Amino acid sequence: MTKHYVIVGGGVSAVHAAKAIRDQDSEAEISILGEESGLPYNRIKLTKGLFTDLHSEKVLIKKEKWYRDNRINVKTSTRITSIQPDRRMVETEDGQRVEYHKLLLCMGARNRALSIEGAGLHNVHTIRDMNDADRLKDSLQDGSRVAVIGGGVQGIETAWALFEAGYEVTVIEAAPSLMGRQLDGHSSSLLRETLKQSGVKVILQAGVTSITGTDYVTGITLDDGSNLPCDHVVYSIGIVPNTALVSGSAIQVRNGIIVNEQLQTSDPNIFAAGDVAEINGHVEGLWGGAIEQGRIAGSNMADSLTVYRRAVPVTLFNAFGISLFSIGNTDERQCDVAVSGEENGAYTRIYVKDNTITGALSWQGAAASLTYKSAVEQGISLTGIHLAGNNIEAIMAEVQTRLN
Repeated sequence: MTKHYVIVGGGVSAVHAAKAIRDQDSEAEISILGEESGLPYNRIKLTKGLFTDLHSEKVLIKKEKWYRDNRINVKTSTRITSIQPDRRMVETEDGQRVEYHKLLLCMGARNRALSIEGAGLHNVHTIRDMNDADRLKDSLQDGSRVAVIGGGVQGIETAWALFEAGYEVTVIEAAPSLMGRQLDGHSSSLLRETLKQSGVKVILQAGVTSITGTDYVTGITLDDGSNLPCDHVVYSIGIVPNTALVSGSAIQVRNGIIVNEQLQTSDPNIFAAGDVAEINGHVEGLWGGAIEQGRIAGSNMADSLTVYRRAVPVTLFNAFGISLFSIGNTDERQCDVAVSGEENGAYTRIYVKDNTITGALSWQGAAASLTYKSAVEQGISLTGIHLAGNNIEAIMAEVQTRLN
């Protein structure tokens, strides 16, 4: 009997899992069941390229021909409402029952909702899928004033797209710095100054207590009592894994669906990957991690025994004329020493623990990131390199000679 691998969810994990299965099993039937109406697409384009043509083939992870050539059946607009692990079966919203040999859950996550007064008004937006992006763009008018709540990567990228399109933008962040997970204080200050010089207002250490308006947004109220007039609110305040499908089942869940190092859930025939998966108590929520988890899960569904190792986090940021990267662990509290300076005229900071580079951030741009990423991945020893007496350029030149 032909094996049927079923993948629930149409994101990047699903596509890479399907490829890994097909690479190992040329005969099996593979189905991707996704809720959205089109083929799986690159979600990071939703903010990076908000005002480009998001419905062109350029945003697709793989084009239709690839699925056809690899005999991978993609069912769009298909919502799974229940899983019956004892019968190895899933059921769709319209009552169809689909049997599986192995099942992969990669339903992704949703953006954490605003839980404040006025969050349900018209023109309050968050961007998680293509429909969200379309609704935001369709609702904007000439001269619209937009408040972006959240000064993380997605929030700043959204602010850039809106600003470039000609809208008045204000960024509100509850923390004392922008992109605090990726940047040090100096870089965050540089970023803030760049936004201000561009004409984007930045408000830090400010919470939003309510959104004002009757039917449509007219402004937001901050925790100091001040009111900021605006016509639209776009928020990006974190993600919540989509675990509702397994709620009440025997599949173990905490923040996400709990998986082992093979991406296997508490049911040996069911795997999970991407933003819905929790491994070692952690939901990664990163594009690169979702790709790798999908690949490992697919391989193991096809009877490989491959262990997932957490990918080195990489953030490539291009907005407001800035090109920077942040790699690995950039939390200074978790390293022994941090060394900063200029590399090729651009500010760079490396983070060292146990005499190896564990993280780096630099304003050099994406092309320069490869050396740093390799150094972190390979755990290159810094023995014999005098960190205190050397500049960044000399340190990295020596690191380059030690890379495989």
